[in-house]
Amino acid sequence: MKLRSVELQVPQVAAAAAFLEQTWRLKPVSGKDFRGAGSHPAILSISEGTPAIRSITFSGTRAEVDGVRARAKGAFKNDSVEGPEGQVYRFVVDEKPVPQLADADAPVRITHVVLNTQDREKCERFTVDVLGFAVSDRTKHMTFVRSDRKHHCLAFAHADVASLNHIAFEMRDLDAVMRGIGRLRDAGFEPVWGPGRHGPGNNVFGYFIAPWGGIVEYTAEVSEVGEDYKVGAPEDWSWPAGRIDHWGVSKKDLARTAPAERAYRFKA
Repeated sequence: MKLRSVELQVPQVAAAAAFLEQTWRLKPVSGKDFRGAGSHPAILSISEGTPAIRSITFSGTRAEVDGVRARAKGAFKNDSVEGPEGQVYRFVVDEKPVPQLADADAPVRITHVVLNTQDREKCERFTVDVLGFAVSDRTKHMTFVRSDRKHHCLAFAHADVASLNHIAFEMRDLDAVMRGIGRLRDAGFEPVWGPGRHGPGNNVFGYFIAPWGGIVEYTAEVSEVGEDYKVGAPEDWSWPAGRIDHWGVSKKDLARTAPAERAYRFKA
């Protein structure tokens, strides 16, 4: 099962579309759908409206999708199931892949979505028992779950509201992340965190606040793990005072990220 796409409702959709194409380097495939350089036909959909995250879509084999349907039982409707706090997870059978693009600076795909939650344990149980995913790591504030070999496709961050924390777009490599950070700066978008390297997942990152008010991340080098991966506990992920990633070369702009991490609530 692979993370496929995210559907957002955003204010000023024309400005959002211009940013996604001209600055973030996605390719429009319709008026509202955008693809990356990878094999998925579309990885992000946007529509006009008040800020909301409408759905998170996964794709897999018919057997994998049917497995979710069986575990969700009557709660599985219109190819989707609702999570404990209103999250909408959609499941579709894999389509024929589209040809990959040669653009070395375009995001390849969406590699994970981090969600704020008021009840991490309930969200964790739901993703394991109903969606069939596996826990990779738990830190003091977050739980990371995976649907394939990538260390995480979803993560749940403890918060006072249930909302979208950020969407992470996978780049080809570290250089592509760094070029992306430079390109965003040239366009007037300073990173709100990064460059850096995370603990769980070991991925490099650069975070930005998009014109629609939500947070987007360039990332690369996400760890791949197998069934024998030892689930990490909070004591396995601690940092020296004043540091929250491996490198410790940049600070997170909490004054800007805190409201942006709460702007997009769930909408069925």
